[in-house]
Amino acid sequence: LQNPCLEDAEEAIKSGISRHRTVVIAGKCTVDYDGRASSKLEEGERLVIFKPDGSALIHRPKDYSPVNWQPSGSIFQTKLGKDGLVVRVFRRKERESMVITFLELQLVSVLDLVDKGEFNLYASEKEMQEAILFKPDLLEAGFRPMTKEMAVDPGFIDIIGYDQAGTLTVVEIKRVKANKKAVEQLKKYMDVIDLDKDRSVRAILVAPEITDNGQELLVELGYEFRALSPQECSDILKQKKGTPLTAFFNP
Repeated sequence: LQNPCLEDAEEAIKSGISRHRTVVIAGKCTVDYDGRASSKLEEGERLVIFKPDGSALIHRPKDYSPVNWQPSGSIFQTKLGKDGLVVRVFRRKERESMVITFLELQLVSVLDLVDKGEFNLYASEKEMQEAILFKPDLLEAGFRPMTKEMAVDPGFIDIIGYDQAGTLTVVEIKRVKANKKAVEQLKKYMDVIDLDKDRSVRAILVAPEITDNGQELLVELGYEFRALSPQECSDILKQKKGTPLTAFFNP
């Protein structure tokens, strides 16, 4: 409904809530909350969402977080009164309530949304680091990690270890496509670590993929690239089963 009168809006909102639909409302309203604390949100135009699980969210035109909300399991009461269309969202057990008074409405939508998709949150750079420490062969066969987050003047080296031949190896990890800047960051670490001309040091950049200019600089500097995705690391970490991180360092 676009620009509905309060009477039509009341009917639509009641129907949507009773049928366990998602109800989206845009309009001018006030909000009064009473519970563990109390608050009053004065008149303004806002987006209000009632979900089938009994949760309620009130968003202002800015910021991503709701200014007021009630969790799932809440109860809704809708009534048209002299001050406007009032929707009371409350929880009996916790003795808290949120009263929304709509003065004017621009939109009321009752939606039968279906969402059976699985949500996959893949690994961060720190979790990619943990996956390599847990299973060093992700980097290459025979790799032995010695330390992580080593502090050097330009920052922190993700992992330092030794390869199968005993060569000191510096590892920089990126969870997104690595670019020239990532290679330059690795070079700064190498400038600190690779000071002994009699000692060989390898540099490996780990990321899902790398840009063309990043690859060019990598080759020019004699560094190496290993393709590793956050999803693969996430799958590896599921095997970890609570083993202490220190168990994967060589003494």
